[in-house]
Amino acid sequence: MSQQTRKLTTIAILSAISAVLITLVHFPLFPSAAFLQYDPADVAILIGGFAFGPVSGIIITVLASFIEAFFLGQDGPYGFLMHVIASGAMVTVASIIYRYRHTRTGGLIALIAGTVARGLVMLPANHFITPYFMGAPTAVVDAMLLPTILPFNLLVGAINSAITFAVYKTVSRHIIHGEGWNKPAAGQEA
Repeated sequence: MSQQTRKLTTIAILSAISAVLITLVHFPLFPSAAFLQYDPADVAILIGGFAFGPVSGIIITVLASFIEAFFLGQDGPYGFLMHVIASGAMVTVASIIYRYRHTRTGGLIALIAGTVARGLVMLPANHFITPYFMGAPTAVVDAMLLPTILPFNLLVGAINSAITFAVYKTVSRHIIHGEGWNKPAAGQEA
């Protein structure tokens, strides 16, 4: 299998995994804002961004968000747009940093920076987009920005970053780079 074919196949698989994670695993983190739901979809997105760069991370984000919003019936255009903004900011920042600091420490710094980027970008996104789609007055949304929306996005980013940090090397070694799949079993000839 060529490198390009492996990359495209892996991006498709990660997009599908991300869409499935959005659909199957989602729950509120704050009882006072039950409409803000955690999902682990960013784990697959971050793995793709770390492995193939920010453009691939954005592609996975858009594909997973599109599948989730329009085929699995979760949140429609609003959910699609907000997920692309939140996850897109996170994966772009994290994967750019990881490209230049391709170490375990670099990965940790990248994930922290991506989490902060997610939190910060969602403040203006919610200020401008949420009132339009949800029909809520801007003042009501703005009152939630610092006490609810920012902590929510930082917590989602932190949880998904911790999971990504824990699994990335193993996933990268076996799935992204294919180590171990083409080697004969012990005692067998190649």
